Amino acid sequence: MAKINILDNQTIDKIAAGEVVERPASVVKELVENAIDAGADAVTVEIKEGGTTLIRVTDNGGGIEKSQVENAFLRHATSKISSADDLTKLVSLGFRGEALASIAAVAQVELITKTPEDLTGIRYLIEGGVEKEREEIGAPGGTTLLVRNLFYNTPPRKKFLKQPRTEGSYVADLMEHLAMSNPQVSFKFLLNGQNKFYTTGSGDLREIVFRIYGKDIAGALTDFRCEKEGMTVTGLLGKPVINRANRSYEIFYINGRYIRSTLISKAVEEGYREYLMQHKFPFCILHFKIDTEKIDVNVHPSKMEVRIADGPDFYETVREAVEEALREREMIPEVTLSDSEKKEAKKAERNGGRTKETAPEPFEKRRIAQSQQKMGGQNGAEMPFPGKEGEPEQTASIRAIYEKNRPAEANVLRQTAVYHVGSGTEKEDRASSVVSVPPRETAAEKTEQMTMFDDKMLSAKAKEQYEIIGQLFGTYWLISYQEKLLIVDQHAAHEKVRYERLMKHFREKEVVSQNINPPMIVTLNNQEKECLKDRWEDFAALGFVIEEFGGNDYAVRGVPMDLYGYAEGTFFYEILDELAAETVTGTPESVRNRIATMACKAAVKGNMRMTRQEMGALIDELLTLDNPYNCPHGRPTIISMSKQELEKKFKRIVN
Repeated sequence: MAKINILDNQTIDKIAAGEVVERPASVVKELVENAIDAGADAVTVEIKEGGTTLIRVTDNGGGIEKSQVENAFLRHATSKISSADDLTKLVSLGFRGEALASIAAVAQVELITKTPEDLTGIRYLIEGGVEKEREEIGAPGGTTLLVRNLFYNTPPRKKFLKQPRTEGSYVADLMEHLAMSNPQVSFKFLLNGQNKFYTTGSGDLREIVFRIYGKDIAGALTDFRCEKEGMTVTGLLGKPVINRANRSYEIFYINGRYIRSTLISKAVEEGYREYLMQHKFPFCILHFKIDTEKIDVNVHPSKMEVRIADGPDFYETVREAVEEALREREMIPEVTLSDSEKKEAKKAERNGGRTKETAPEPFEKRRIAQSQQKMGGQNGAEMPFPGKEGEPEQTASIRAIYEKNRPAEANVLRQTAVYHVGSGTEKEDRASSVVSVPPRETAAEKTEQMTMFDDKMLSAKAKEQYEIIGQLFGTYWLISYQEKLLIVDQHAAHEKVRYERLMKHFREKEVVSQNINPPMIVTLNNQEKECLKDRWEDFAALGFVIEEFGGNDYAVRGVPMDLYGYAEGTFFYEILDELAAETVTGTPESVRNRIATMACKAAVKGNMRMTRQEMGALIDELLTLDNPYNCPHGRPTIISMSKQELEKKFKRIVN
């Protein structure tokens, strides 16, 4: 009989560290979250060799009291909660009390900390969970943690780490998410001695997006806000044109914590569904403020997963808000510069964005304040308008993009600019940056411009100014509108109109059943039976006529007539599987796909001649839709090209 052993503390710590400290990025996450919880508004992170040989995290927070330094490295020691009741009202990022103990168990850790009240600080060394040294030293306010030789005493864990470059990329990705989670905190990230990025802590999320993703993405974002009892959502939604092939650009935060949530992803994607092609995903950054009693963050030590109460209601609220926000915006893709021209512009932008001065450290409060003032002051205060005397070009670049995406009154001034971004320091290379500001307009001119930018191209009012030029290649319509050339795909446009007609019949319960004889007998397992009983009314609304046939068998005596044609109950099983897997409401994806296929087959095809009267009639019906911009499969129905872009192509404009 095997003997039951009681493990010693060091072994227990190393086992526990396996959950908390997976790789260098895990260490950085825990330490930066501790810094933010300590009230820091400036944090510097430096790593070497992907974080395996050195991780340094410095902050200007409240520090640790001298008498509490040793306690900070004990397991389940934390200042964030005192009892289980506190888990229902968490406002801090950390709360488990495992981070420092787990890190110290598998690395050589040096801590330097000082509180504002103390004249001197403490330097404390702990290796493999064993205290090595403690001394009193002079130190700036805040805390610095140096983590050296991660997993030095657990070779099996170290063996499974990836190459330093890969591990470093994980840390860089994490730092970007932390910066977007806390725009009010100034972050600086150094990789192998190189300054990778720096944020000023101005509180402006767009500034951070500009620095991380560049001007193209920053210029294709729209503000988003949704409020409901117990929940507020704010952030940025990307226009459908900047979609991605995976979900890595769906970025969500709940109460300041970066999380992954299948429920939120599906809600957002459903809101974007009419605007994106299949297997494409949106770009979005959303901050959720949710009543702490309605979420559970104590799911996993990584704190990346959360449970949300009232999932279906939450899903529907987010979906509707995203859908509504997108419908309020013009979604016609605009033909712009060619890829080669964009590359040249980006090259010039990179060359112009290099800085000659390093970003400040957390203890350099004066320099941090100066950087924040450059970017518009703390907590998102109003930035200076482009062209103001003494304004840095970098500030003008970000402001130009910021103004471009604000409501109509901010769109009055348009700048022709080559944007660049540096690290927010005082001296910048301006060799490749030019910002030209137009003359000041009169009030009447401003009103006229606001009206022009505010009117949607696809509207009954705008149609009065349409001039149908003709049909191109038997497939595309050319329409002149103000200083735009609109190009319509006749198949995509007609497909969209027919799809909306069929969906309207479905939503209004006008689906007709077609009897089948003999009936189709289906055998279901226990889970499928429960799903069918729970969603019986949904199947009836779809046009299915189903009866119990005894035991686990059911007789399907009728199927939706418009959707008839799937062999041997394929359509029935597709819907059953989808409803069994989903915990949210809405039209099943398989139904939408089938209706979209029907609309596609019945729509006018390419290479089919149409008269101007037929074009006008189809445009009239297209204008009645909530989303006339995309066909059911996500392809655009219409694109535009500005007069300015045409003049660039013909070299009438050379700048």
